[in-house]
Amino acid sequence: MTNTLFQNILPEDIPVMLKRLNAYTKSYQKEEYIKHAGDPADFIGIIESGSVHILQDDYYGNRNITASIPPNSLFGEAFACAGIPYLPVDIVAAEDCTVMFLNGKTLLNTCDNSCTFHHTLIRNLLGIVAQKNMYLNQKIKYTSRKTTREKLMAYLTDQAKLKRSNDFTIPFNRQELADYLGVERSAMSAELGKLTKLGILRTQRSHFTLLKPLD
Repeated sequence: MTNTLFQNILPEDIPVMLKRLNAYTKSYQKEEYIKHAGDPADFIGIIESGSVHILQDDYYGNRNITASIPPNSLFGEAFACAGIPYLPVDIVAAEDCTVMFLNGKTLLNTCDNSCTFHHTLIRNLLGIVAQKNMYLNQKIKYTSRKTTREKLMAYLTDQAKLKRSNDFTIPFNRQELADYLGVERSAMSAELGKLTKLGILRTQRSHFTLLKPLD
């Protein structure tokens, strides 16, 4: 187990810990729903392979990807920590994936056995939740930009920084990227075409190369 949630926990303690947390593993196919809005939010999911999208629809059915969760990451932990009884979002497999589920209530309440690893587990979880909050603030930075071009370039330049290269692949297709940034796909595609003609970037599906900064 190399997940950050299990950091500083002895390898021999992990099987005991997983048993007490009622851990189980399940596999999903691409675009299969893992959890639906309205399902009990009493779990914490760990992505062992593949990736998932967190989706939220508004009153009119417009879809927004609130997060893309990569392998070896958690989802559902914020709802469990906040004590929210039911999920306000859908959780969907972005690709074929395998997920380990832990009982959120058991994890958040220390047991009577004074297990050292349980305190470490809660401390690790707190750090993960704080990092996710920073991620959310990053998304707000994109969606608060005024124009589609500004939103696109803010996101793409951050991806280049993250990958430490001007040549990178993002975890979204075009529709998913539009949903994530909160823009219309047609408007975004038109803007990408303009940026390509201006020599700002080059793109092929989910792959991007940033060629020069905006003037």
